[in-house]
Amino acid sequence: MAKVAVKAKVGEGYRQEISAGSHAFASDAPKEFGGGESAPNPHELLLGSLGACTAITVQMYAKRKEWDLKSITVEVLEEPVVAEDGSKQTRILRSIELTGDLTPEQVENLKSIANKCPIHKLLEGPKQIATEVAHKS
Repeated sequence: MAKVAVKAKVGEGYRQEISAGSHAFASDAPKEFGGGESAPNPHELLLGSLGACTAITVQMYAKRKEWDLKSITVEVLEEPVVAEDGSKQTRILRSIELTGDLTPEQVENLKSIANKCPIHKLLEGPKQIATEVAHKS
């Protein structure tokens, strides 16, 4: 199970200090929203998670199959779209570039595997978000 803690120093902009296990990183709001843009914004972190998970999943599969995969580049873009019913939705476009001596069948298999990465499944599948709030004075 993944667990991440986020701490904000209220009154000092919108920079958030994030810790995950032994790792520390940050997020910040864009300048147009009053942030300092000192770190990726939350949307960029989410898209980065999908890109990283995709690349790791594809890399693991190719390694297990002993395929000649040399490199993977994943670009992820978030864009607003209007659905057929007129509702506003978000579309995530993921572009994967594979380098190596791969057959068309191997490339197609790797594309299929990319769609099985855990973050892809999390974003696409049903989910629940439960919120608890503790108040201290």
